[in-house]
Amino acid sequence: MSSCSINWLLLLSLIIYSVSSTSSALFSKTHVLIYNDIGTGTQLAIHCKSNDDDLGPHVLAYRQSYEFSFHLDFFLRTLFFCNMQWNGMVYRFDIYNQKRDDDRCGNRCEWNVHGDGACMLNPQTSKFDIRYGWNT
Repeated sequence: MSSCSINWLLLLSLIIYSVSSTSSALFSKTHVLIYNDIGTGTQLAIHCKSNDDDLGPHVLAYRQSYEFSFHLDFFLRTLFFCNMQWNGMVYRFDIYNQKRDDDRCGNRCEWNVHGDGACMLNPQTSKFDIRYGWNT
């Protein structure tokens, strides 16, 4: 066997190993759950999108939630962003960024939306203690 054939065989083996080790994550769905935790009596209007999907507008009363799910991108490019509006103000937030969130929350990301940003559920502490401010 020539060294060129061996190199192609090695490359093919590495690709198959890489795909098989990440295949369960790629083929299972990731779920995002968003809670309105702004305050009693405050409705939260959410409109989430990706480059490929527009999930439409949703209105959440205080303590209500909205959930959506999707398949991850093989190249770590999955990004969903949401416009969030209440009391006449509009904020934008990357609710799922595969490069940021894949290792943090696995296949389920839960968020509490507050007036000053969003807090992600930390699977290690079981608390919403991973805090992010709004996108600028």
